Amino acid sequence: MAEAGLHNVVLQGKKRPGSDDTDGDDFMVAKKSMAFHPNPWEDPAAALASSRHEFGEHGGVNMSIEASATFTVMEPETMRRMFAGELGPDRDFFIYSRHFNPTVLNLSRQMAALEGTEAAYCTSSGMSAISSVFLQLCSSGGHVVASRSLYGGTHALLTHFLPRACNITTTFVDMRDFEMVKGAIVEGKTNVLYFESMSNPTLAVASVPELCRIAHDKGVKVVVDNTFAPMVLSPARLGADVVVHSISKYISGGADAIAGAVCGPASLVNSMMDLHQGALMLLGPTMNAKVAFELSARLPHLGLRMKEHCHRALVYATRMKKLGLKVIYPGLEDHPDHAVLKSMANKEYGYGGILCVDMETEERANRLMHYLQNYTQFGLMAVSLGYYETLMSCSGSSTSSEMNEEEKALAGISPGLVRMSIGYSGTLEQRWSQLEKALSRMQDSTLLQKN
Repeated sequence: MAEAGLHNVVLQGKKRPGSDDTDGDDFMVAKKSMAFHPNPWEDPAAALASSRHEFGEHGGVNMSIEASATFTVMEPETMRRMFAGELGPDRDFFIYSRHFNPTVLNLSRQMAALEGTEAAYCTSSGMSAISSVFLQLCSSGGHVVASRSLYGGTHALLTHFLPRACNITTTFVDMRDFEMVKGAIVEGKTNVLYFESMSNPTLAVASVPELCRIAHDKGVKVVVDNTFAPMVLSPARLGADVVVHSISKYISGGADAIAGAVCGPASLVNSMMDLHQGALMLLGPTMNAKVAFELSARLPHLGLRMKEHCHRALVYATRMKKLGLKVIYPGLEDHPDHAVLKSMANKEYGYGGILCVDMETEERANRLMHYLQNYTQFGLMAVSLGYYETLMSCSGSSTSSEMNEEEKALAGISPGLVRMSIGYSGTLEQRWSQLEKALSRMQDSTLLQKN
């Protein structure tokens, strides 16, 4: 829809009347009176609880799944008005599920509540959300300043695809070096400052307020990937313009769905859904309604899951450090960004559910993961994160393999860096015992090799 007033994403709408006559002021007043307002905003769990609860078609406590690809109208004139942008989902008028679907719209409202943004739109994958935001905020000849330490797929998008296909270039910087960030931003040319709230895989924590101040002083939009830290950090509340997610990770929690989200101002969602210029509308990374239904049922217990992920990660990191391992975890006081994270974090959610162990070489990293999975059953060798089982991967040869050796070195990715997404299945002590046994086997193996 061409700028179709998509503030609906955060309005608490209701079912439209049987007729298509929606000009009555009482209808819109009723909808506006129940609108979700981000302020006052306590924390993500409170915001989620205060957001609209969508009931089922027949009064079910769970919403119904609207599986239709297309939607009917009662009067021919209504369709013209919908395509003209006069009627839209804010008044419960839907055209086609690539545009808006009621079930996906409900999940989008929940994501907006979670991140404390005015609006959100859920997509078919995290990369589709990221790509669409860049294509919406940058035109040919545009410029991005981005963190050196990023998920490999995002790094490849910025390094290879966007320059070739769209003439959009990127300057990569150390986000801890504020002067370097300032120097890389070219006023009048740079469109976006992009970084991850916690970097993948090095777990550097971005100082969101300071980076936003630097960017906004130069008229640049700030886009933050918060995939590693839902509930823990709320970048939009710290100044970010747009927050993107791979919902496939912590928010899903089941490693059984691929999904993404763009959270930000309603004006941005409007522009991304524009009939003629909208990246989401025209590229069509549409989320399936059945996936949206599944995911919306998991958001209410995201806070509980994150607390346990984070609690176990802190316990394991503390104990592993005492054993002499080179552990990277922002919850440890000797982590260079510990104070920054503590100053920004939402209370009681911890410091993230990911920790890294630097085994220095890929061979040692692989051997450790082999023992952890095949000898003690501590976790699984797999990419991704946020699953209830611990997932382990050697980042340099997996999720960061798109980067060359120089790029990995600049990002601080050691060849032996093992990323662990700490799960919560089993008891904490049971899993710790399995971890200790694997480390013991590792030491025995090392001794045998020396002899």
